[in-house]
Amino acid sequence: MAMVAWRTTEGVGDPQGTLSSPVSQVAPLSLPGELTGHMNSAASLEIPQAGAAQGAPPTSSSSSSSSSSMDKQQSQQIECIVCGDKSSGKHYGQFTCEGCKSFFKRSVRRNLTYTCRANRNCPVDQHHRNQCQYCRLKKCLKVGMRREGTASVQRGRIPTQSYHGQFALTNGDPLQCHSYLSGYISLLLRAEPYPTSRFGSQCLQNNSIMGIENICELAARMLFSAVEWARNIPFFPDLQAPDQVALLRLTWSELFVLNAAQCSMPVHVAPLLAAAGLHASPMSADRVVAFMDHIRVFQEQVEKLKVLQVDSAEYSCIKAVVLFTTDACGLSDVAHVESLQEKSQCALEEYVRSQYPNQPNRFGKLLLRLPSLRTVSSSVIEQLFFVRLVGKTPIETLIRDMLLSGSSFSWPYMPIQ
Repeated sequence: MAMVAWRTTEGVGDPQGTLSSPVSQVAPLSLPGELTGHMNSAASLEIPQAGAAQGAPPTSSSSSSSSSSMDKQQSQQIECIVCGDKSSGKHYGQFTCEGCKSFFKRSVRRNLTYTCRANRNCPVDQHHRNQCQYCRLKKCLKVGMRREGTASVQRGRIPTQSYHGQFALTNGDPLQCHSYLSGYISLLLRAEPYPTSRFGSQCLQNNSIMGIENICELAARMLFSAVEWARNIPFFPDLQAPDQVALLRLTWSELFVLNAAQCSMPVHVAPLLAAAGLHASPMSADRVVAFMDHIRVFQEQVEKLKVLQVDSAEYSCIKAVVLFTTDACGLSDVAHVESLQEKSQCALEEYVRSQYPNQPNRFGKLLLRLPSLRTVSSSVIEQLFFVRLVGKTPIETLIRDMLLSGSSFSWPYMPIQ
C-alpha cells in the first residue's frame, strides 16, 4: 500500500509517479431533531464567457445572452478534451464532460494524490478514464485545466486556516512533515463536539460506581459525539450521503469503544448488567454466560487502550483510520476512501514519531489495536447502553437519520420517564 507524506510543494508530478493538489476547507453538519422521536418510544464555477466579436464589444444584455448561447451550442459539438466524452461546457478553462470536471474539482479541492501502478502512460478515454486516477489528473493538467478555479470556500464553524503541509502519496521516499498539528490533525481535534473534559466529571472518576442513568447518559453523549465528529472532520462531509451512512453504520461501535477509552469510562460489570436490563428480561444460563463474555471483550479493549495512554491527537487519527474503511458495502469511490485512510494513518505515524521519539514501537502498537476493536459486538453495545433510550430502534437507523437530517439537535440524551 502506498505510504502518505506531507509535501510542502505543489508539484504536478515527480519521478516517483505522484500527483498532488491543494486542500480545501470542509463543511460541518449538524445533529438531527428527528432523533427525539426515536428516543421517546459542487461549488458551482463560472464558465468563462466566450470572447466578443472583434470590433463589436458587448454593450447590452442581448449580446451577452447571444455569447452564452453560442458557447452552449459550441459545447454540444465538442468532445471532452480529457476523455473524448460529450462536453457539457467549459470547466476550469477547457471543454470537458461532467465526469472529468467533477474528478478535477475533487482532486484539487481535496488535495487528493494518486500513484500510477503502471508506467504513468495509461490510456484516458471514455471507457478507461476511471482505471488510473494518476494519469487522468496528469492529462487534465496537461490539456490546460486551471487550478485557480478551485479556490476553497469557508463553510461551517471550522475557521479558515491554511495547511502548512501537503499530503503526497509516495513509493518509498523519506517522509517529510511540517506543522502537522496546525493542519490535518488540528482539524480532526477541532471537530470534537464533546472534548474529554466535557463528557462529564463522572468520566474521570474511575473508582466511582456510576448509576444506570449516568451510564446511559454518558453512552448517548459518546455515540452522538462520534457521529458529530465525523460530520465535521475534513473530507467526510464531501462524500456522497450513502457513503457517509455506509461508513458510520459499519464503524460506529468501534468509534464508541475508542470514545469510551478516551474519556476513561468506568466499565464495572454490575452497572453494565443493570443497564442492560437483565433483571427485567431474564436470560437463560447459557445466554448470560455468552453475554458476560461479550462484556469482558468490551472491557478488555477499553482497558488496553487506557494502558497505552493514547493522547487526544492519536485518538483523532485512529478514529479517522477506523472511519475511512474500504470494508463498507456499496462505496461509490473505494479508491478515494482508501486514500483518506492512508492520509490519516500517515498523519498518525508522523505525529507519533515526532512526539514519542523514545517509543519506536508505539505506532505499531496503536495500529495493532484496530483489528481488535471489531471483536466488540455492536449488538451487545446496543443492549448494554441504548436499549433504555431507544428501545428496539436499531442504532444504524439513528445514524442514518442523523446524517440525512439537516436540523440541529441540542442534547442527545433524554431520560426515560
